[in-house]
Amino acid sequence: MHIIKTFLGTLTDLLYPRRCPICDRAVRPFGSLVCDTCREKPIYIKEPVCMKCGKELEDEEEEYCGDCRRRRHLFDSGRSVFAYKSLAGSLYRFKYKGRQEYAAYYARCMYERLGGWIGQRRPDALIPVPVHASKKRTRGYNQAEVLARELGNIMHIPVDPNLIARVRKTVPMKNLSVSDRQNNLKRAFKICRNDVKLDTIVIIDDIYTTGSTIDAMSYELRRAGIRHVYFVTLAIGRGI
Repeated sequence: MHIIKTFLGTLTDLLYPRRCPICDRAVRPFGSLVCDTCREKPIYIKEPVCMKCGKELEDEEEEYCGDCRRRRHLFDSGRSVFAYKSLAGSLYRFKYKGRQEYAAYYARCMYERLGGWIGQRRPDALIPVPVHASKKRTRGYNQAEVLARELGNIMHIPVDPNLIARVRKTVPMKNLSVSDRQNNLKRAFKICRNDVKLDTIVIIDDIYTTGSTIDAMSYELRRAGIRHVYFVTLAIGRGI
């Protein structure tokens, strides 16, 4: 069975070459997840980072970023792999242009950079940030779920995309203030099961900016009895 899967995978790559997540051309060399010439272009998040949200800190004597000093977040803590600006074009294609194949590269980077951190939390499941049903119909997929499944396969952690749903259609939050983001997300999420037996989860998403989405989800997840809520995102923005 493994030999058949490998053969079919190779045949698919020959007929429909995998695109590089960075330059979007056919990956070179063949069989790689990213072009050799593109490998160093994304900028990784480096220590020191905020102990709460994982944003880079300029002063190694600090423990928290300005955002986390001003605001009380409802999640335990989180980490991200890349600086958002260095991956913005790639993430746009992944999210809106059907480039689901990028997820294999993204998940591998998440595992290599944050696999140890995730493992130390001993999560019962990975929970992708849900999208509203209308958006999923239009787009055809939820990019956070695609990413979570790739990472779950690598780390052998269950993925539960049906635990929590986005039940209210929210407006794009790119240009909203923190308070507007919070208002936009009020009652946006709902737990889909009465009997939740998870103790520790890791939320998976593509981008973290202010944490409003993760906080809104964390509120509902904790109400359902989940004690420890962490997050991992592929990229992190500057926020406020």
